Amino acid sequence: MTRPTHFAVEYAINPWMDTSSHVDTALAVRQWEQLVRTYRSLGHTVELVDPIPGLPDMVYAANGALVLDDGFEKVAIVARFTYPQRAGESVAYAGWMMDHGYCPLYTEHTNEGQGDLLIIGSKILAGYGFRTDRQSHDEVAKLSGLPLVSLQLVNPRFYHLDTALAVLDDETIAFYPPAFGATSVALLRKMFPGAIEVSDADAHVLGLNAVSDGLNVVHPAAATGFAAQLADAGFRPVGVDLSELLKGGGSVKCCTLEVHSTSC
Repeated sequence: MTRPTHFAVEYAINPWMDTSSHVDTALAVRQWEQLVRTYRSLGHTVELVDPIPGLPDMVYAANGALVLDDGFEKVAIVARFTYPQRAGESVAYAGWMMDHGYCPLYTEHTNEGQGDLLIIGSKILAGYGFRTDRQSHDEVAKLSGLPLVSLQLVNPRFYHLDTALAVLDDETIAFYPPAFGATSVALLRKMFPGAIEVSDADAHVLGLNAVSDGLNVVHPAAATGFAAQLADAGFRPVGVDLSELLKGGGSVKCCTLEVHSTSC
C-alpha cells in the first residue's frame, strides 16, 4: 500500500475524476490510515511503498502488478499503464518488488495489474475493454502459468474489473451485471451460480471495490445493501469510509495490492 501523501485529482482519466472538485488530501490520508488499521486489526500484514511526488494516483496500489508467491518463486507481472500520467507508478512498484525478492515480468500489451487481474482459487479473472488490452491476457496466462478467463467491461464508469467484481473466497464472487457484456454475464453466472449480484446503488459507490480474506470483506462503508448481502451469505462485512479517495475513482481494493500464495 502507498500513503496518499500526494493524492490529488490533477487530470481526468476515468469518469469519477473531476479536476474542478476540491480534494482534501489530509482527509484522504486519514481515511487511508483507517484502512491500514482495519487490515492490521484483522491480522493481516501491510507493507508500505514510499509515495513519490508527481504520482497522485500511486495510492491505488492494486494497479501496480499481479503478485504471486508460491513459497519457492516470487513473481510480479508489472503493470504497463494505458495513460502516461501513471507510467511512473509501475517503475516505483517494480523497484520495491525487486528489493523484496520478486522477479518482475512484463507484458508487451497494456495491463493494469490487479485492477483487471483478479485471482480466484487457481485461476485468473481478467477484465478488458478500457484499461487492459485483451491481447495481454494470453501473455499473463503464460507468465503466471495459471488458466485465465477473459471478461468484457462495457460501462466506462466501471473501467477496471475490480470496480465491478469482488472475489469473496476461492469459489464465490460478487458482481454488477450491467458493467459487463452479455456473453461475460452469462459466463459468470455459469461459473459462479452462487454469485452475489449487487444493486445499482451499491455499485455506484464502488461497493464491489472490496478485499476479502475468505471471511472478512473490507468494503466501502456506503455500500450498505452489499453489506447485508454479504452477511446473509455468511461473510463478515467490514465497512471503511474512503469517500475522499473515491474522487479519483478508487476505493478499498484499488488501494490494496494483494500478494497471492499460489502456484505460478
